[in-house]
Amino acid sequence: MRGKLTIAIALLASANLGFGQYARPKATQGVNLEQKLNSPVPLDLMFNDENGQAMPLRTYFGDRPVVLELVYFKCPSLCPMSLRETVMSLRRVPMQAGIDYDVVVVSFDPADTPAAAREKKAEYAKMFGRAGFDSAWHFLTGSQESISKLASAVGFGYRWDEGTKQFIHAGGIMVATPEGRMSRYFYGVDYAPADLRMALVEASKHRISNPVNYVLLFCFHYDATQGKYTLAVENILKAGAALTVLLLAGIIYLLMRKDKTQRVREQWKEAKHVG
Repeated sequence: MRGKLTIAIALLASANLGFGQYARPKATQGVNLEQKLNSPVPLDLMFNDENGQAMPLRTYFGDRPVVLELVYFKCPSLCPMSLRETVMSLRRVPMQAGIDYDVVVVSFDPADTPAAAREKKAEYAKMFGRAGFDSAWHFLTGSQESISKLASAVGFGYRWDEGTKQFIHAGGIMVATPEGRMSRYFYGVDYAPADLRMALVEASKHRISNPVNYVLLFCFHYDATQGKYTLAVENILKAGAALTVLLLAGIIYLLMRKDKTQRVREQWKEAKHVG
């Protein structure tokens, strides 16, 4: 038994070393998704809806918790993955869109247009396949000023990379209370429906969740000249390493529990025999 534990602990240590060797790329400096819990969303900011009508953000707040997601519609990788996960997760949540929650998707690219927002909304409406999408899901575009103020307020850091003509940004979604205070952050592209439901329930009661641990996924490009992974893939590998650590920790726990149970049984048998 001690031999098994020794092997497991060694694997855990090696996994930690492997995970720690990943240094954050310089390209992602200033790119983050900071948890600004209980911070207010600037509801007076103006954005255009899918039909091109200018509306203040407060139009989408007030009655229900809001799932807030910042993307850009020309994104080639991480944004579509994140949006799809949001749609599929909320589809599995036993709550009604437009009655129990709303969703606000904001493009952080000032070049995106209401026409592009309308196209994206139609695309994800088919994927959602449930009632309430048209009235509850809002795809917005806006000026650089409004985008910058919103991104800063909710902790969403991003930057434009002139060399690749792409934005470098992190993946994730946020949940805000009906009055517009940041309540919960979800990172990456995996939003468990049970966790999302609980976040919506807590936000509906105007509760602010505790900070959560995270592994950031970055959206960038593949550099064919240097043969490097995209930052998104590289960080998925990090997430895999973290999962490995958790699995190994679980193995160690089960082995120790099994050993303890076996020792208790042996002690009981010895006591019974003596009696």
